[in-house]
Parts: sequence; C-alpha cells; structure tokens
Amino acid sequence: MNIADRLAESAARFPDKPAVIWPRRRRLRAADHESISFRAVNELVDASAAALSNAGIRRSMLTLVMIRPGRDFFAVTFALFRIGAVPVLIDPGMGRAGMARCIAQVGAQALVGIPLAQLFRLTHPRAFRTVRTSVTVDRRWAESLPRAPSRAADTSADDAAAILFTSGSTGPAKGVMYTHGVFEAQVRCLESHFGYAPDETDLATFPLFALFDVALGMTAVIPDMDASRPGRADPRKLAATIARFGCTHMFGSPALLGRLADHCSRAGIRLSGLKRILTAGAPIRPELLARVRAVVPDSCRIHTPYGATEALPVSDITDAEILSNTAHETRCGAGNCVGRPLAGLDVRVIEIGDRPIARWCDTRACGAGEIGEIVVKGPIATRTYHRLPDATAAAKINDPRDGGVWHRMGDVGYFDSAGRLWYCGRKSQRVTTAGGALFTEPCEAIFNQHAAVERTALVGVGPAGGQRPVLCVELKPAEKRRPRGGRKDDVRAELLEIAAAHESTRGITTVLFARRFPVDVRHNAKIVREKLAAWAAKHM
Repeated sequence: MNIADRLAESAARFPDKPAVIWPRRRRLRAADHESISFRAVNELVDASAAALSNAGIRRSMLTLVMIRPGRDFFAVTFALFRIGAVPVLIDPGMGRAGMARCIAQVGAQALVGIPLAQLFRLTHPRAFRTVRTSVTVDRRWAESLPRAPSRAADTSADDAAAILFTSGSTGPAKGVMYTHGVFEAQVRCLESHFGYAPDETDLATFPLFALFDVALGMTAVIPDMDASRPGRADPRKLAATIARFGCTHMFGSPALLGRLADHCSRAGIRLSGLKRILTAGAPIRPELLARVRAVVPDSCRIHTPYGATEALPVSDITDAEILSNTAHETRCGAGNCVGRPLAGLDVRVIEIGDRPIARWCDTRACGAGEIGEIVVKGPIATRTYHRLPDATAAAKINDPRDGGVWHRMGDVGYFDSAGRLWYCGRKSQRVTTAGGALFTEPCEAIFNQHAAVERTALVGVGPAGGQRPVLCVELKPAEKRRPRGGRKDDVRAELLEIAAAHESTRGITTVLFARRFPVDVRHNAKIVREKLAAWAAKHM
C-alpha cells in the first residue's frame, strides 16, 4: 500500500484533467495562473522521485518539505511518498522560532526546499544539524528534470508515510506520525461520506487538505493568498477564483468564510457553482453559518466536520441540522453540536483526567449528557507522535481487547440522547474553580448573544482547583470605534447580569475587555486562551 498509487490511478482515469491550478504572479488575470494535468503531474512525480533518489534520499528518510503551495509542492510530496521517504510538513504560520523548534525536534535527514528555505537553514544551523542531504527547488527545477518512469516503493499500511505537525495553538507543536494505512483510510472516508465526484474542483485554501484532492481525483485550485494567514485572505480574489475556475467544493476556516460571506453579501455575489463547503479549525457560530448560507445556492451543503491532525474526520453535521435544530441550544449554553460519528469509528466520552491512561479498562464511560473527555478509535486515528514518548503516552490508550489504540482528542464534550456529539472546549482550557469546572464553549455562547460583543473567551486565573473565572471580551468593530472607550461600563454591567441569570455562568464576576484576541496560526480562528489568561492575570 502506498498513497502515491492514488495519484497514478487518477492519472490513468483522467489523464487530461487539470490536477493543480496555481497563481504564477500576485494578480488575477488569465495569464497569471498555470495548470498541470494529472498525466503531467504523475510524470513530474516520477521524474522528481528519480532526482531525489539520485540526490541520496532513500526509503524511510525523514525529509523536510519547505515549498510554497503549487505544482512543485505536490510533485515533491508525492515523489517522496513514491520512493518510500517520509515528508515532514510544518506550518510556516507558527513563525521562525516555532519552525526552528519543530525542525530541531524532528531530526530530519534531508531537506527539499525553495531558496528561501535554504537561507533559513543557513541562519538556523542548530535546527538543521541532522540534515545531510539538501535539494533546492527553484523556479526552473521541474523543467530541468529528465522524464523517467518510477515504481512506488512496496510500502505496507503500517509504514510511515509522513509527519504532519499540529498547529501548537494549545501547547507545543507536535509531529504526528501518519502511516500509508491512515492516509488511505482517510481518503476512503472522505470519498464515502462526502460523496466527492471526479468532475469536481476544489478551492484549496489549506495546502494539506489539497493533497487529498489529488488522491481523490479532484482539481485543486490554489488561490492567491497567504495560506499561513487565512484570516487575511482577500475575499474579492477568492470569489473571483471560485467563479473563474468553476469551483464546486471549498475548505475554509471560520475566519476565512466570514470574510468571504461578508464580501459576497455586500457585493451581491452568489457563489452559485459551489456544491459543498467544509469548515473546520474552530467552532463555527450559527450566525456565521447563516451568513454563508445566504450567499450559496440552496443545493450547497455546508459541513462542519470535527477532528484533529491526529484523527480526522471524526464526526460531521451540516448547516441544515444546526440552523433548524441545534443552534438554539448552542446559544443557551449547550455547547457546539458536531454531529454523529462517521462510519467505522468508535467514539466515546470518558471521565476527564489529566494523567496518562495505559489501558482502556482503566477508563470510566460517561452517560448521555455528562461532559467528559472525547476519545476515538478507528483506521483514521494515528497512533504516535514522533520522538515524543511522553506526549504519546498522554494522548493514547491501548486497548488489549483488539490491539487498537484510542486517541484522546484533548477536547471535552458529551453525547446527547440522539447519539450526537457536542463539543464543549479544550480539556486544558477548562476553568477549575473551588466550586467545580467551567467549560469554555457553553459559557461563552451565552455571552456572545450580546449586541455589542464580537466574541468572548473564558479563562482561569490562579492555580488549578481554585481558579478565578474571567470573561475576556472583544467588542464589535463599531463599539471599538466609539470615543473614550465607548460604553464599556454599561456592557460590563449587562454581561454580569447575563452571568447571574444562568446557573453555569453564575460564578463569573470579572469582565475584561481585550482589543483583539490572539488566534491560532493555522486557521486564524481558534482563540489562544492560554495567552489571554496570562494577559488577564496582569490586568485584574
């Protein structure tokens, strides 16, 4: 089994169909995009595999891939799959220091990167100290390769395929070990659940998801945007790209979708070609779903799947069910419904704990409606972090009954009586007071209904078990523009009245106003509450 075989199959089925379309320059005109067919990209992968092998990259060799999204990124990544090497992909949005830490931790033996990546290597020699083989991919690299056929390495389902780093938004970024079997299971899961058709075209705003496009036989359109800052993407360019290339599918973080929906609403644009939208990376509020729904056709399905780098997708729900059924409960503090587990997965909720759990028999299952820790077992779930035995022990539970491994999602939630999973926040971000635990998503949703509030974040100040709950508030732009702080005192008083009126928020007596919340580097949507908690402690 080798995930690169998926590309060869797509090339045989759709040889002349565009596999990747990418911007050549920072403008949106006909001459400024290039494309490559499935047949041509498969041939380029063959040539790249031969070139990388000749450079000394071998099977099982950990290889840093530092290339911008586009043709060469796909060619190099699938070439490494084909020769059995292990591409290492790190999110550049985490900044230079974060990238250097990840590179040093992974201990890669090779680097394939653009000239800027080679410069980064020269300026951070300690991080790259294990790298012995280096290949530069410049603008002429692909054209200079002699075309030569190659055969995929005879890898098994359990062989390492790639190391994908988490975003590091709620702790140090960790390298997740993907096997060829996990990749194949995820592709099959996406195929069967979302019903992708071969004639579809994806607006690929997240490069890692675009790798699945090629494996699924879909055309990946790389938009003119900085993929490491989706929250700053130009919605005019996104809308124009969707229309120009007839995109039927798109993945977008809530931050990106909000900008796109607002632009389309103001400009009177309807994204009429879209059949499906996937949004993930952070909980999406019902109000945002309604705004997106207003600018797409009635036939377009908006999915909000739940998952993580270590296990995806885990569950799914559409906007139709949210807006007609669960949105009211979310606004009242029930958490965010993330739908039912996908076929072939075992998803449970167990008693919350912060220590490693060696065996499944040491867990206690939670009943319906009881908030606990979400765990998942199945073919789409990874088993280890690379070179991080303590992190692996903390996040994995061995199940001797079938030899399987449960992944602890690091999230808290519960199942309702209908078998739907509800997300209540990150386990590490729960606020533990002397009177019990407060969970971020249920509490924040209650305050988010205030007309002046853009969003809120619940944080704890003080030692665990005796924390003081603090509500951090980001006001809507119009409120921020009011002179001399506007009516913050009035808003604070009104929020405290709301807190006193609900049992789950009654213990919140401190409200602080933040100019802007820190967010994760990958999707620009998750609130980094750890930074807010440190800020709150200084402003109490």
